[in-house]
This record gives sequence, structure tokens and C-alpha cells, in this order.
Amino acid sequence: MAKSDVLLTPREAAAALGVSYATIKQWILAGKVKTRKTPGGHHRVPQSALRTLLQAEPEKPRIESRERFRNVSGRNQLVGTVVEVKFSGLLAQVVLSIGEQRITSIITSDAAREMQLRKGQTAAALMKSTEVMIVRV
Repeated sequence: MAKSDVLLTPREAAAALGVSYATIKQWILAGKVKTRKTPGGHHRVPQSALRTLLQAEPEKPRIESRERFRNVSGRNQLVGTVVEVKFSGLLAQVVLSIGEQRITSIITSDAAREMQLRKGQTAAALMKSTEVMIVRV
């Protein structure tokens, strides 16, 4: 570990690796990730320790479950910009800005994460009867 090595909190390290906080804590406790302790006893992860994990982790194959649905028969599609994504338990609230209007859709958190919905992305609201679905474009 170099003296000028940047120290990250476990949450920052988890985000950098794309894993959960619980996973990074398990790795720290198992000794898979080397840390430094603060005077208060908190773990800090040197950025150099992440490099080996980034190289060691094989790239995950892209989830293809939704790939086949790129072309959808529904014609009520409004393309806009994601202005907000709020996660709450099993659900996610996605708000699209379409012109001067905003459309809100409640979808599963899993679907929002799988589609990697983020503020500023282009997406489409696909409407069928009373349902509003989100399509990432």
C-alpha cells in the first residue's frame, strides 16, 4: 500500500466494485480485502486493493432477458428523459419528463436495476390501457 494511496470507506469501495455493502463487509471480515483501521476502529480500503479485485472479477454477461423485447407491438410510446428514480423496497418510482409533462411509473426495483435506469437517460413510457411501462432507449 503506497503512502499516497487513497483510502475509501467500505461503501465507496463497494460502489467502485459494483457490489453491495454487505458483500464488501464479508470480504473484509474474511480477509479477501485488505484494509487499514482508523483510530476509531473503522475500516478504510486502499484504492490499490481494489485493482486486484477489479482484475480478478470476470465480467458478468449482460442480462439478455429483455433483449428480445426491443421491438414492442404497443404503439403508445412517449420518449422522454428520466428525471427521477426512487427505490423503496420491492418497488421503484420512475419519473420521465416528456415535453412540459411528467409521467410517473411504479415498476419493480429489480426491473429498474436490470435496466440500469439513471437520471438523465433517455427512456420511453409504454402505455397500454391503465398500465404505464418504462422502455430504456
